[in-house]
Amino acid sequence: SELERMTQFKDKAGKQRESVGAGLLNYPVLMASDILLYQTDLVPVGQDQKQHLELTRDLALRFNRDYGEVFRVPEPFIPKVGARIQSLSDPARKMSKSDENANGSISLLDDADTVRRKFKRAVTDSGTEIRFDETRPAITNLLTIYQLLTGQTAGEVEAHFAGQGYAALKSDLADATIEFLRPLQERIQGYDDAELDRLLEAGRERAQKIARATLDDVMRRLGLVGAETETKL
Repeated sequence: SELERMTQFKDKAGKQRESVGAGLLNYPVLMASDILLYQTDLVPVGQDQKQHLELTRDLALRFNRDYGEVFRVPEPFIPKVGARIQSLSDPARKMSKSDENANGSISLLDDADTVRRKFKRAVTDSGTEIRFDETRPAITNLLTIYQLLTGQTAGEVEAHFAGQGYAALKSDLADATIEFLRPLQERIQGYDDAELDRLLEAGRERAQKIARATLDDVMRRLGLVGAETETKL
């Protein structure tokens, strides 16, 4: 089927053949619903999610063709740098919070000592030169992260580390990461439960208003409810 051809489904199904459920198969449809329901124009995605967004666009175009213009057809936003960040412990795999190896990813709430420890343990390639090179994915991954955090060009990053060793790269990368996370962590620590509840409720009301209007339109187009009927969310 169309869903079985999704790359992520094939990859994950291959790893857990005896425990593949409908949830994994139908995940791209759920993702498409979340995007289309809120009339989204632009969707920031990693390179690995591009296929799912293409399915979302196809579903929107098909519905609009058959029932009239209802859904906005979203465009992907894939950054030129860092569209796919790899695991610190295995550069062949993407960085993921669900990685069994906790050292493979950086959490937004990791303290300074944890960040330094993870980068010290990060996998590197053979050789000593520090530069972007597709044949050396581990070092390229670390350099890409540094480039993202500092806003430097690839050339500036390579010039910065010219003549230095891996220890210097990992140390500077840890420093850049800690400084990048600091304001975010301070902001998180400044929230109290009441403020979070207020923000969640305000967001829920905004989202529900958009979703209800979209869903009502869909139901009317399909002839499932009258124009005066309000869809329950």
